[in-house]
Amino acid sequence: MQYTSHYCSPIGDILLAADEIGLTGLWFEGQKYFALYLDKEHEEKEVPLFEKVKQWLDIYFSGKEPDFTVPLHFTGTDFQNEVWEILYTIPYGQTMTYGEIAKQIAVKKGLSRMSAQAVGGAVGHNEISIIVPCHRVVGTNGSLTGYAGGIDKKIKLLQLEKADMESLFLRRAMQGKHAFRSSCRDLCLWPLLCAIGTDSRMSGRNGSHVADWTAGSR
Repeated sequence: MQYTSHYCSPIGDILLAADEIGLTGLWFEGQKYFALYLDKEHEEKEVPLFEKVKQWLDIYFSGKEPDFTVPLHFTGTDFQNEVWEILYTIPYGQTMTYGEIAKQIAVKKGLSRMSAQAVGGAVGHNEISIIVPCHRVVGTNGSLTGYAGGIDKKIKLLQLEKADMESLFLRRAMQGKHAFRSSCRDLCLWPLLCAIGTDSRMSGRNGSHVADWTAGSR
C-alpha cells in the first residue's frame, strides 16, 4: 500500500509517496512523468516517514545540507534503479554528466560502453526528486539539459546548493537551425531568456544567434 502527502516548497508544491519500506516518490506538482508509478490504490495519510522527509526538505530549502538520510524504496526497472542509485551518490553542490554515469554502469557490467541516452531516459524518470538529486546531472561540457520539474527549478536547486555555475550554460533551440548559448554566471536572467526567445537582436558571427545576457549584469 502506498501513502501520499503534500509539501509546499519555495519553488513549487510537492507530492510525496511512500510505502512500508520507504519513500517511493517525490514530484513537483504538474511535472513531466508526474506520479507515473504511483499505485492507483493509494491513501492520503500522514505516516511517520513523511514527517522525517519534510524535516529533511525544510533543512534543504533553508540552504543547508541535511545531515541525515531517509529510507528510500526504488520501484523502477532494474536499469532505472541502478541509475538512481548512482544519482543518490552525487555530492551536495556538485554535478555529474550523463556520460560519467554511463561509464560507471559500463564498468560495473563489464561492458565496453553504455548509452548516455539510455542513462538520460532513466534520469528523467527518477521518481524521488531532490533527495535523489537528478538536478545535479548535466550534459557534456556543462550544458543544462532537461529536467522533469523544469529547467527553472533545476537552476534554482543548483543555486540553492551553491554549486559552481561558472562552467554551466543553457542551450535553447531557436528559429530554424539557430541556437544560443547563455552562460549561467547569472541565472536569475533565465526567465528573461525564455520570454524573449528568438529576439532578432541576438545576432552573432557566422550567422548564428548568440546571447550573452550576463555581460550587462557583472
